[in-house]
Amino acid sequence: MSAPSSPVEPSSRSGGRLLLLPRIYLNFVGQKLINLLETIHGLIAFTLITFAVAFRKFNQAAAVVHPLVRTQIANSGVRLLPMISFIGLALGFVIIGQTVFLLNRVGAQEFAGTVMVSVVVREIGPVVTALLVLGRVGTATVIELGTARAQGEVEAFEALGIDPIHYLVVPRVIGMAFAVFSLTVYLIIIGLAGGYLFAFIQDVPLLPGDYLNQLTAALRWQDFLLLGLKTGAFGIVIAVACCFQGLARPLRLEDVPEATTRAVGHSIVACALIDALFIVIYLLI
Repeated sequence: MSAPSSPVEPSSRSGGRLLLLPRIYLNFVGQKLINLLETIHGLIAFTLITFAVAFRKFNQAAAVVHPLVRTQIANSGVRLLPMISFIGLALGFVIIGQTVFLLNRVGAQEFAGTVMVSVVVREIGPVVTALLVLGRVGTATVIELGTARAQGEVEAFEALGIDPIHYLVVPRVIGMAFAVFSLTVYLIIIGLAGGYLFAFIQDVPLLPGDYLNQLTAALRWQDFLLLGLKTGAFGIVIAVACCFQGLARPLRLEDVPEATTRAVGHSIVACALIDALFIVIYLLI
């Protein structure tokens, strides 16, 4: 006869499974944390290398690199002007015009300039422009560089003695930084003008001179400086993240879509952190 099974065996098995679950979760969280730290380390190293190459070799092969910078500015900035114009006009009608109209209804029309500077100049303008450049130019950069890496073109540059960072990355970083700054200024101007047009259509009793006086009174010289720094930082982190995902590791053609997704995620997180930092700076000044 076989011995009867012990009544504690099922409970011991279930207890073992319960003890195994925390290990699985800890391993998952630990692996994600390690991957995050490796990504941060890689991005920081790639950024330092890019800046070092930009400072040391910017004037080397100027006849080749400088036209590439102008081309990247055109691709990242000039080609997006029609879309930026449409978004700026829509932003002016949807947000700025309604804000001016509501402020007039509650008798707080004198605060229109302060609200416009705080909402549009400091926040919405730079963030919307950065996201647009990321969606239209950043993703295309990852696909272009990732495909070149997968097909061995980057190794061919190195075999010919051409620095890929100098030739492929530096022009894109400079071009996106200038493009995000310029497009942000253009978006803000179109948005403020469109907002006043909407307020004019709604018969808000606000003269153009009074509207401009409120804006200029709310603006400070720090706003211009911080706007340039913030938009330039947005452009740099987008370019670095996209170039890093396209060039920093060996890729196959089927890996390019996943690299593009990672670049978008990293860029959004980096821009959010930069925006939070500048919010603190605005509160301190």
